[in-house]
Amino acid sequence: MNDLQISGVVKSYGPGATVLDGLDLTVQGGHLAAVLGPSGCGKTTLLRVIAGFLGADAGAVTVAGRTLTGPGVHLPPERRRIGIVPQEGALFPHLNVARNIAFGLTGTDRRARVQRVDEMLELVGLGGYGDRMPHELSGGQQQRVALARALAPEPQLVLLDEPFAALDSGLRGAVRADVRAALRSTGATAVLVTHDQQEALSTADVVAVVRHGRVAQCAVPEVLYQRPADPWVASFVGDAVFITGTAETNTAAATALGRIPLAAPAGLREGLVLLRPEQLHLTDPDTATARGTVTDVRFFGHDSMVTVSVDGVNQPIDIRAPGPLQVRRGGMVGIRVTGKATLHATPS
Repeated sequence: MNDLQISGVVKSYGPGATVLDGLDLTVQGGHLAAVLGPSGCGKTTLLRVIAGFLGADAGAVTVAGRTLTGPGVHLPPERRRIGIVPQEGALFPHLNVARNIAFGLTGTDRRARVQRVDEMLELVGLGGYGDRMPHELSGGQQQRVALARALAPEPQLVLLDEPFAALDSGLRGAVRADVRAALRSTGATAVLVTHDQQEALSTADVVAVVRHGRVAQCAVPEVLYQRPADPWVASFVGDAVFITGTAETNTAAATALGRIPLAAPAGLREGLVLLRPEQLHLTDPDTATARGTVTDVRFFGHDSMVTVSVDGVNQPIDIRAPGPLQVRRGGMVGIRVTGKATLHATPS
């Protein structure tokens, strides 16, 4: 299998400017991994090191057991068998769609190239578009062509550099789904670099959150969201509600919202209990064990975010509730907690 192994990669741009600081990451063959992190964390630098556009100061990059970067080794990009899908497609404007896709198919005869181009066009849902010019395509279609071009030479690894960033929100989800389906149908190993949490969680098989040039946590999306490694990761991958809690047992914590079961052994006596807004539910304040005052209501169509001030909780908490609500600012509401939480050490 075309496993990607990144071991202890270091890259700096001068004294005091270390961008990758001993980064480790493993991606199983046939999986799509998202590298997620804030601006400046090292995502793009990592992508360029994998692609061979930058040399690493230390560490190694291997694909399918073949060393691409390592001590005394730096294969040039054209010898790495890596396909790249850049931002905004970056198609050759003077070539039609078919010739764009065939660009990397060197060493094959014309019949084989035509057949491979047709296969790729069908794969990305653009059958019959071979004679179109790039300027005749929509942004989403251009990204599909860019993916087809990257997959045509049957690379061992595909790198996607924020390929959906330039698309409008209505189109982004559909193109993401198409790209994910195309990658899965070919069994390609792929790395998606993004700063969009929703994109990473909904698209990738595994998500690596990068902080200060290292992987802070790498896990399947469900585990990353429900059991983040620390409060910073929890806040970065989604809306988070933190309340002070004390472990009553190894599997439950006492809080201002009541006794909350824990998804994992507590491991500490006191700390911050992490909940997601959708775990909190509004109830009748007359029968609830926890109550609060509504300080804000934001309506998003499919749901609403209600901010509630609760006695014993240092800051207002957010509660995600379905659809339009009858609650108003200043009103009293009851709060019920469902599901399990995680207990984290309070950041120093």
